[in-house]
Amino acid sequence: MKKVLLVDDSISVARQLEKIVTESGEFQVVGHAKNGLESIKMYQSLHPDIICMDMNMPGMDGITALRTLMALDRNIKVVMITSLGGVGDKFNEAIKLGARNVISKPFETDNVLKILREA
Repeated sequence: MKKVLLVDDSISVARQLEKIVTESGEFQVVGHAKNGLESIKMYQSLHPDIICMDMNMPGMDGITALRTLMALDRNIKVVMITSLGGVGDKFNEAIKLGARNVISKPFETDNVLKILREA
């Protein structure tokens, strides 16, 4: 079972994503960070297989955290989460920085699991 770290400042979004991920039986949620800085600390202690990271968070945002995480581990698997529908400069920047894919809100279970399986 692959270990997943969820990073989102919204508790309701994180719970929704955790339900999808856990009920699949393929993934285990090992932690929940509320911002980019927490995600870096939790990555170093939990060593998840995949990080699902919101792009927009207070404090350190997802793009900044992605840049830092990629510097720590070039093989890290990060999937960004956005409510922007996957369009715009931030989407392109995330992919260029090394994000594996982008999941759009609202979540579609089949799409989320497909992206995580491919990560």
